[in-house]
Amino acid sequence: MKIFLTYILVGFLWLLHWLPLPALRALGWGLGRLLHALGRERRKVALTNLRLCFPEKSEAEREALARAHFVAFARAVLDRTLGWWASKERLQKLIRIHGSENLTDSEGRPVILLSPHFVGLDAGGTVISMHVAGCSVFSKQKNPVLNKLLYDGRMRFNEAVLLSRQDGMRKIVKAMKDGHPFYYLPDMDFGPKESIFVPFFGVQAATIPALSRLVRLTNARVVPVVCHQVPDGYEIEVMPSWENFPGASVEADTEFMNKFIEGQVLRMPEQYFWLHKRFKTRPPGEQRFYQ
Repeated sequence: MKIFLTYILVGFLWLLHWLPLPALRALGWGLGRLLHALGRERRKVALTNLRLCFPEKSEAEREALARAHFVAFARAVLDRTLGWWASKERLQKLIRIHGSENLTDSEGRPVILLSPHFVGLDAGGTVISMHVAGCSVFSKQKNPVLNKLLYDGRMRFNEAVLLSRQDGMRKIVKAMKDGHPFYYLPDMDFGPKESIFVPFFGVQAATIPALSRLVRLTNARVVPVVCHQVPDGYEIEVMPSWENFPGASVEADTEFMNKFIEGQVLRMPEQYFWLHKRFKTRPPGEQRFYQ
Protein backbone atom coordinates (compact mmCIF):
# COMPACT_ATOMS: atom_id res chain seq x y z
CA MET A 1 0.00 0.00 0.00
CA LYS A 2 2.81 2.38 0.89
CA ILE A 3 4.52 1.81 -2.47
CA PHE A 4 1.22 2.40 -4.30
CA LEU A 5 0.71 5.72 -2.49
CA THR A 6 4.27 6.71 -3.36
CA TYR A 7 3.55 6.11 -7.05
CA ILE A 8 0.51 8.38 -6.76
CA LEU A 9 2.64 11.06 -5.11
CA VAL A 10 5.31 10.78 -7.81
CA GLY A 11 2.62 11.06 -10.49
CA PHE A 12 1.32 14.24 -8.86
CA LEU A 13 4.83 15.68 -8.68
CA TRP A 14 5.39 14.83 -12.34
CA LEU A 15 2.30 16.88 -13.24
CA LEU A 16 3.66 19.86 -11.30
CA HIS A 17 6.76 20.15 -13.46
CA TRP A 18 4.59 21.25 -16.41
CA LEU A 19 3.47 24.36 -14.55
CA PRO A 20 5.08 27.70 -15.35
CA LEU A 21 7.45 28.82 -12.60
CA PRO A 22 5.18 31.62 -11.25
CA ALA A 23 2.40 29.07 -10.66
CA LEU A 24 4.82 26.62 -9.05
CA ARG A 25 6.17 29.37 -6.80
CA ALA A 26 2.63 30.40 -5.81
CA LEU A 27 1.94 26.81 -4.77
CA GLY A 28 5.21 26.84 -2.86
CA TRP A 29 4.16 29.97 -1.01
CA GLY A 30 0.92 28.31 0.08
CA LEU A 31 2.66 25.08 1.04
CA GLY A 32 5.30 26.97 2.98
CA ARG A 33 2.75 28.92 4.98
CA LEU A 34 0.86 25.70 5.67
CA LEU A 35 4.00 23.90 6.86
CA HIS A 36 4.84 26.85 9.09
CA ALA A 37 1.38 26.76 10.63
CA LEU A 38 1.22 22.98 11.12
CA GLY A 39 4.86 22.05 11.65
CA ARG A 40 5.10 23.00 15.31
CA GLU A 41 8.25 20.97 16.03
CA ARG A 42 10.24 22.21 13.03
CA ARG A 43 9.00 25.75 13.62
CA LYS A 44 10.43 25.58 17.13
CA VAL A 45 13.74 24.24 15.75
CA ALA A 46 13.97 27.12 13.26
CA LEU A 47 13.16 29.73 15.90
CA THR A 48 15.70 28.22 18.31
CA ASN A 49 18.40 28.37 15.62
CA LEU A 50 17.50 31.95 14.75
CA ARG A 51 17.52 32.98 18.41
CA LEU A 52 20.99 31.50 18.86
CA CYS A 53 22.42 32.97 15.65
CA PHE A 54 20.64 36.34 15.71
CA PRO A 55 20.19 37.32 19.37
CA GLU A 56 20.21 40.98 18.33
CA LYS A 57 16.98 40.58 16.34
CA SER A 58 13.58 40.99 17.95
CA GLU A 59 11.24 38.04 18.37
CA ALA A 60 8.98 39.50 15.67
CA GLU A 61 11.91 39.73 13.26
CA ARG A 62 12.89 36.12 13.91
CA GLU A 63 9.27 35.00 13.44
CA ALA A 64 9.13 36.78 10.08
CA LEU A 65 12.44 35.21 9.07
CA ALA A 66 11.15 31.74 10.01
CA ARG A 67 7.99 32.24 7.92
CA ALA A 68 10.09 33.39 4.96
CA HIS A 69 12.32 30.36 5.34
CA PHE A 70 9.40 27.91 5.31
CA VAL A 71 8.22 29.49 2.05
CA ALA A 72 11.70 29.37 0.46
CA PHE A 73 12.10 25.75 1.58
CA ALA A 74 8.69 24.68 0.21
CA ARG A 75 9.37 26.42 -3.09
CA ALA A 76 12.69 24.60 -3.40
CA VAL A 77 10.97 21.26 -2.72
CA LEU A 78 8.45 21.85 -5.52
CA ASP A 79 11.16 23.21 -7.82
CA ARG A 80 12.90 19.84 -7.56
CA THR A 81 10.25 18.49 -9.92
CA LEU A 82 11.88 20.64 -12.60
CA GLY A 83 15.28 19.12 -11.90
CA TRP A 84 13.80 15.64 -12.19
CA TRP A 85 11.75 16.09 -15.38
CA ALA A 86 12.06 19.49 -17.09
CA SER A 87 14.05 19.70 -20.31
CA LYS A 88 17.69 20.72 -20.21
CA GLU A 89 16.86 23.84 -22.22
CA ARG A 90 14.23 24.97 -19.72
CA LEU A 91 16.51 24.28 -16.78
CA GLN A 92 19.34 26.30 -18.29
CA LYS A 93 17.00 29.29 -18.48
CA LEU A 94 15.78 28.88 -14.91
CA ILE A 95 19.09 27.96 -13.26
CA ARG A 96 21.88 30.33 -14.26
CA ILE A 97 25.42 29.42 -13.34
CA HIS A 98 28.15 32.01 -12.93
CA GLY A 99 31.82 31.07 -12.76
CA SER A 100 31.51 27.64 -14.37
CA GLU A 101 35.19 27.91 -15.35
CA ASN A 102 35.99 27.36 -11.66
CA LEU A 103 34.42 23.89 -11.63
CA THR A 104 37.68 22.36 -12.81
CA ASP A 105 41.31 23.23 -12.12
CA SER A 106 43.63 24.25 -14.94
CA GLU A 107 46.52 22.46 -13.21
CA GLY A 108 44.58 19.21 -12.91
CA ARG A 109 44.27 19.36 -9.13
CA PRO A 110 41.21 17.76 -7.47
CA VAL A 111 38.34 20.15 -6.73
CA ILE A 112 35.98 20.30 -3.76
CA LEU A 113 32.78 22.21 -4.50
CA LEU A 114 31.82 23.52 -1.07
CA SER A 115 28.05 24.12 -1.04
CA PRO A 116 26.49 25.23 2.27
CA HIS A 117 22.93 24.20 3.06
CA PHE A 118 20.90 26.83 1.27
CA VAL A 119 17.52 25.86 -0.20
CA GLY A 120 18.89 26.08 -3.74
CA LEU A 121 21.60 23.44 -3.35
CA ASP A 122 19.69 20.85 -5.40
CA ALA A 123 19.30 23.34 -8.23
CA GLY A 124 23.03 23.92 -7.97
CA GLY A 125 23.73 20.20 -8.15
CA THR A 126 21.51 19.88 -11.22
CA VAL A 127 23.17 22.62 -13.25
CA ILE A 128 26.69 21.61 -12.17
CA SER A 129 25.98 18.08 -13.41
CA MET A 130 25.44 19.57 -16.88
CA HIS A 131 29.06 20.78 -16.86
CA VAL A 132 31.05 18.11 -15.02
CA ALA A 133 30.69 14.51 -13.86
CA GLY A 134 31.05 15.08 -10.16
CA CYS A 135 30.73 12.95 -7.08
CA SER A 136 28.58 13.45 -4.01
CA VAL A 137 27.19 11.61 -1.02
CA PHE A 138 23.84 9.91 -1.59
CA SER A 139 21.64 8.88 1.33
CA LYS A 140 19.77 5.74 0.36
CA GLN A 141 16.03 5.94 1.06
CA LYS A 142 14.06 3.08 2.58
CA ASN A 143 11.25 3.58 0.08
CA PRO A 144 12.53 2.05 -3.22
CA VAL A 145 10.33 4.25 -5.44
CA LEU A 146 11.54 7.43 -3.77
CA ASN A 147 15.11 6.15 -3.76
CA LYS A 148 15.01 5.55 -7.54
CA LEU A 149 13.50 8.98 -8.15
CA LEU A 150 16.25 10.74 -6.21
CA TYR A 151 18.99 8.58 -7.71
CA ASP A 152 17.81 9.02 -11.30
CA GLY A 153 17.44 12.76 -10.72
CA ARG A 154 21.11 13.05 -9.83
CA MET A 155 22.18 10.95 -12.82
CA ARG A 156 20.10 12.73 -15.51
CA PHE A 157 22.82 14.74 -17.20
CA ASN A 158 26.06 13.00 -16.32
CA GLU A 159 27.40 9.77 -14.87
CA ALA A 160 27.97 11.07 -11.37
CA VAL A 161 29.73 9.03 -8.70
CA LEU A 162 27.26 8.64 -5.84
CA LEU A 163 28.72 7.41 -2.57
CA SER A 164 27.16 6.45 0.73
CA ARG A 165 28.21 8.23 3.90
CA GLN A 166 29.21 4.80 5.18
CA ASP A 167 31.73 4.43 2.34
CA GLY A 168 34.09 6.70 4.23
CA MET A 169 36.74 9.09 3.02
CA ARG A 170 38.80 6.60 1.01
CA LYS A 171 36.28 6.29 -1.83
CA ILE A 172 35.75 10.05 -1.92
CA VAL A 173 39.50 10.57 -2.26
CA LYS A 174 39.66 8.00 -5.09
CA ALA A 175 36.79 9.65 -6.96
CA MET A 176 38.44 13.07 -6.60
CA LYS A 177 41.78 11.76 -7.83
CA ASP A 178 39.94 10.19 -10.79
CA GLY A 179 38.85 13.68 -11.81
CA HIS A 180 35.38 13.98 -10.25
CA PRO A 181 34.77 17.29 -8.45
CA PHE A 182 33.30 16.55 -5.01
CA TYR A 183 30.02 18.38 -4.30
CA TYR A 184 30.40 18.71 -0.54
CA LEU A 185 27.67 19.85 1.88
CA PRO A 186 29.65 20.68 5.02
CA ASP A 187 27.36 22.14 7.64
CA MET A 188 25.19 19.59 9.42
CA ASP A 189 25.40 18.11 12.91
CA PHE A 190 26.22 14.40 12.55
CA GLY A 191 26.84 13.84 16.24
CA PRO A 192 29.99 13.77 18.35
CA LYS A 193 31.80 11.03 16.44
CA GLU A 194 34.62 12.58 14.37
CA SER A 195 33.22 16.10 14.96
CA ILE A 196 35.05 18.99 16.53
CA PHE A 197 33.49 22.06 18.15
CA VAL A 198 34.04 25.38 16.40
CA PRO A 199 31.95 28.56 16.54
CA PHE A 200 29.04 29.16 14.22
CA PHE A 201 27.52 32.59 14.82
CA GLY A 202 29.28 32.54 18.19
CA VAL A 203 27.80 29.19 19.29
CA GLN A 204 29.98 26.10 19.58
CA ALA A 205 28.78 23.76 16.81
CA ALA A 206 29.76 20.13 16.22
CA THR A 207 31.34 20.24 12.77
CA ILE A 208 32.90 17.48 10.68
CA PRO A 209 36.46 18.63 9.80
CA ALA A 210 36.45 16.61 6.57
CA LEU A 211 37.13 19.61 4.33
CA SER A 212 40.53 20.32 5.86
CA ARG A 213 41.47 16.64 5.94
CA LEU A 214 40.47 16.06 2.33
CA VAL A 215 42.49 19.04 1.14
CA ARG A 216 45.52 17.86 3.10
CA LEU A 217 45.17 14.36 1.64
CA THR A 218 44.58 15.33 -1.97
CA ASN A 219 45.99 18.85 -2.45
CA ALA A 220 42.53 19.80 -3.70
CA ARG A 221 41.30 23.31 -4.37
CA VAL A 222 38.23 24.47 -2.42
CA VAL A 223 35.70 26.17 -4.70
CA PRO A 224 32.69 27.64 -2.86
CA VAL A 225 29.31 27.22 -4.56
CA VAL A 226 26.52 29.44 -3.24
CA CYS A 227 23.00 28.81 -4.54
CA HIS A 228 20.55 31.72 -4.54
CA GLN A 229 16.80 31.23 -4.98
CA VAL A 230 15.50 34.23 -6.93
CA PRO A 231 11.98 35.10 -8.19
CA ASP A 232 12.63 33.77 -11.70
CA GLY A 233 14.66 30.70 -10.77
CA TYR A 234 18.13 30.28 -9.28
CA GLU A 235 21.50 31.98 -9.53
CA ILE A 236 24.41 29.61 -8.86
CA GLU A 237 27.62 31.38 -7.90
CA VAL A 238 30.77 29.31 -8.40
CA MET A 239 33.47 31.35 -6.69
CA PRO A 240 37.23 31.31 -7.29
CA SER A 241 39.10 28.78 -5.18
CA TRP A 242 40.32 29.74 -1.72
CA GLU A 243 43.88 30.91 -1.39
CA ASN A 244 46.14 29.92 1.52
CA PHE A 245 44.00 26.92 2.42
CA PRO A 246 44.61 24.72 4.34
CA GLY A 247 46.01 26.84 7.13
CA ALA A 248 47.79 26.19 10.40
CA SER A 249 45.56 23.39 11.69
CA VAL A 250 42.45 21.35 11.03
CA GLU A 251 40.67 23.32 13.77
CA ALA A 252 41.62 26.67 12.23
CA ASP A 253 40.50 25.47 8.78
CA THR A 254 37.14 24.31 10.10
CA GLU A 255 36.57 27.60 11.89
CA PHE A 256 37.50 29.46 8.68
CA MET A 257 34.89 27.39 6.79
CA ASN A 258 32.18 28.24 9.33
CA LYS A 259 33.09 31.92 9.15
CA PHE A 260 32.72 31.80 5.38
CA ILE A 261 29.28 30.17 5.70
CA GLU A 262 28.22 32.82 8.22
CA GLY A 263 29.04 35.53 5.70
CA GLN A 264 26.93 33.85 3.04
CA VAL A 265 24.03 33.35 5.46
CA LEU A 266 23.98 37.09 6.15
CA ARG A 267 23.47 37.69 2.41
CA MET A 268 20.21 35.69 2.36
CA PRO A 269 19.29 34.55 5.88
CA GLU A 270 15.83 33.29 4.92
CA GLN A 271 17.37 30.70 2.58
CA TYR A 272 19.67 28.92 5.02
CA PHE A 273 18.47 25.52 6.26
CA TRP A 274 17.20 26.53 9.70
CA LEU A 275 15.00 23.42 10.03
CA HIS A 276 18.04 21.29 10.86
CA LYS A 277 19.08 20.92 14.51
CA ARG A 278 22.47 22.48 13.86
CA PHE A 279 23.35 22.72 17.55
CA LYS A 280 21.98 19.37 18.72
CA THR A 281 25.35 18.01 19.86
CA ARG A 282 26.69 19.99 22.79
CA PRO A 283 30.12 20.12 24.43
CA PRO A 284 30.28 18.10 27.65
CA GLY A 285 28.33 19.76 30.43
CA GLU A 286 26.44 22.24 28.23
CA GLN A 287 22.65 22.36 28.20
CA ARG A 288 20.67 21.17 25.21
CA PHE A 289 18.89 23.72 23.06
CA TYR A 290 16.12 21.54 21.61
CA GLN A 291 13.34 19.72 23.40
